[in-house]
Amino acid sequence: QVQLVESGGGSVQAGASLRLSCTASGFAHSRWCLAWIRQSPGKEREEVARIDGDGSIGYGGSVKGRFTVSADNAKKTLYLQMNNLKPEDTGMYYCVSEYGTCPSWVDEYDYWGQGTQVTVSS
Repeated sequence: QVQLVESGGGSVQAGASLRLSCTASGFAHSRWCLAWIRQSPGKEREEVARIDGDGSIGYGGSVKGRFTVSADNAKKTLYLQMNNLKPEDTGMYYCVSEYGTCPSWVDEYDYWGQGTQVTVSS
Protein backbone atom coordinates (compact mmCIF):
# COMPACT_ATOMS: atom_id res chain seq x y z
CA GLN A 1 0.00 0.00 0.00
CA VAL A 2 1.41 3.35 -1.07
CA GLN A 3 1.80 5.89 1.74
CA LEU A 4 2.94 9.47 1.42
CA VAL A 5 3.76 11.57 4.48
CA GLU A 6 4.49 15.28 4.11
CA SER A 7 6.31 17.56 6.53
CA GLY A 8 7.98 20.95 6.61
CA GLY A 9 5.08 23.37 6.30
CA GLY A 10 4.73 26.43 8.49
CA SER A 11 3.97 30.13 8.74
CA VAL A 12 6.52 32.55 7.31
CA GLN A 13 6.88 36.12 6.09
CA ALA A 14 6.96 36.98 2.40
CA GLY A 15 10.43 36.49 0.96
CA ALA A 16 11.28 33.60 3.28
CA SER A 17 12.08 30.01 2.31
CA LEU A 18 10.68 26.64 3.31
CA ARG A 19 11.52 23.08 2.36
CA LEU A 20 8.80 20.49 2.22
CA SER A 21 9.52 16.77 2.44
CA CYS A 22 7.48 13.76 1.45
CA THR A 23 8.47 10.29 2.58
CA ALA A 24 7.11 7.56 0.38
CA SER A 25 6.60 3.87 1.05
CA GLY A 26 4.86 0.91 -0.48
CA PHE A 27 5.89 1.43 -4.10
CA ALA A 28 5.68 -1.92 -5.88
CA HIS A 29 7.22 -0.71 -9.13
CA SER A 30 10.38 1.19 -10.01
CA ARG A 31 8.81 3.86 -12.24
CA TRP A 32 6.65 6.42 -10.51
CA CYS A 33 5.51 9.97 -11.01
CA LEU A 34 5.81 12.13 -7.90
CA ALA A 35 4.39 15.64 -7.65
CA TRP A 36 3.37 18.48 -5.36
CA ILE A 37 -0.14 19.88 -5.61
CA ARG A 38 -1.30 23.06 -3.90
CA GLN A 39 -4.81 23.88 -2.72
CA SER A 40 -5.09 27.59 -2.03
CA PRO A 41 -8.15 29.24 -0.47
CA GLY A 42 -10.74 30.03 -3.11
CA LYS A 43 -8.69 28.53 -5.92
CA GLU A 44 -8.63 25.25 -7.79
CA ARG A 45 -5.95 22.73 -6.96
CA GLU A 46 -2.76 23.43 -8.87
CA GLU A 47 0.17 21.18 -9.65
CA VAL A 48 3.28 23.16 -8.72
CA ALA A 49 6.05 20.66 -9.46
CA ARG A 50 6.57 17.12 -10.67
CA ILE A 51 9.19 14.47 -11.28
CA ASP A 52 7.87 12.21 -13.99
CA GLY A 53 8.48 8.49 -14.29
CA ASP A 54 11.26 9.10 -16.81
CA GLY A 55 12.96 11.56 -14.45
CA SER A 56 11.90 14.70 -16.27
CA ILE A 57 10.97 17.69 -14.10
CA GLY A 58 8.23 20.25 -14.59
CA TYR A 59 6.89 23.29 -12.75
CA GLY A 60 3.72 25.29 -12.68
CA GLY A 61 4.07 28.74 -14.17
CA SER A 62 3.49 30.61 -10.92
CA VAL A 63 6.46 28.97 -9.15
CA LYS A 64 9.08 28.73 -11.91
CA GLY A 65 12.38 30.15 -10.80
CA ARG A 66 11.40 30.10 -7.12
CA PHE A 67 10.61 26.44 -6.34
CA THR A 68 12.87 23.45 -6.89
CA VAL A 69 11.70 19.82 -6.75
CA SER A 70 14.14 17.00 -6.08
CA ALA A 71 14.17 13.42 -4.87
CA ASP A 72 16.47 11.25 -2.82
CA ASN A 73 15.82 7.76 -4.13
CA ALA A 74 17.82 6.09 -1.36
CA LYS A 75 15.69 7.81 1.29
CA LYS A 76 12.52 7.51 -0.83
CA THR A 77 11.89 11.17 -0.15
CA LEU A 78 10.59 13.95 -2.38
CA TYR A 79 11.50 17.54 -1.60
CA LEU A 80 10.16 20.94 -2.56
CA GLN A 81 12.49 23.84 -1.89
CA MET A 82 10.45 27.03 -1.90
CA ASN A 83 12.30 30.34 -2.06
CA ASN A 84 11.08 33.93 -2.15
CA LEU A 85 7.67 32.89 -0.89
CA LYS A 86 4.71 35.12 -1.67
CA PRO A 87 1.32 35.42 0.05
CA GLU A 88 -0.28 33.76 -2.98
CA ASP A 89 1.78 30.64 -2.21
CA THR A 90 -0.37 30.10 0.86
CA GLY A 91 -2.22 26.80 0.83
CA MET A 92 -2.22 23.13 1.66
CA TYR A 93 0.53 21.30 -0.14
CA TYR A 94 -0.05 17.66 -1.02
CA CYS A 95 2.47 15.09 -2.11
CA VAL A 96 0.91 12.88 -4.78
CA SER A 97 2.01 9.94 -6.86
CA GLU A 98 0.98 7.80 -9.76
CA TYR A 99 2.50 4.69 -11.28
CA GLY A 100 4.44 5.36 -14.49
CA THR A 101 3.74 8.66 -16.23
CA CYS A 102 2.32 11.75 -14.54
CA PRO A 103 -1.34 12.24 -15.42
CA SER A 104 -2.63 15.29 -17.23
CA TRP A 105 -5.13 16.28 -14.57
CA VAL A 106 -4.77 16.76 -10.86
CA ASP A 107 -7.80 14.59 -10.12
CA GLU A 108 -6.19 11.64 -11.86
CA TYR A 109 -3.54 11.09 -9.21
CA ASP A 110 -4.39 7.95 -7.24
CA TYR A 111 -2.19 8.45 -4.20
CA TRP A 112 -2.26 11.47 -1.90
CA GLY A 113 -0.60 12.41 1.35
CA GLN A 114 -2.45 14.17 4.15
CA GLY A 115 -1.02 17.56 3.23
CA THR A 116 1.09 20.16 4.99
CA GLN A 117 -0.01 23.78 5.44
CA VAL A 118 2.06 26.69 4.20
CA THR A 119 1.03 30.20 5.21
CA VAL A 120 2.85 33.25 3.87
CA SER A 121 2.05 36.65 5.33
CA SER A 122 2.86 39.99 3.74
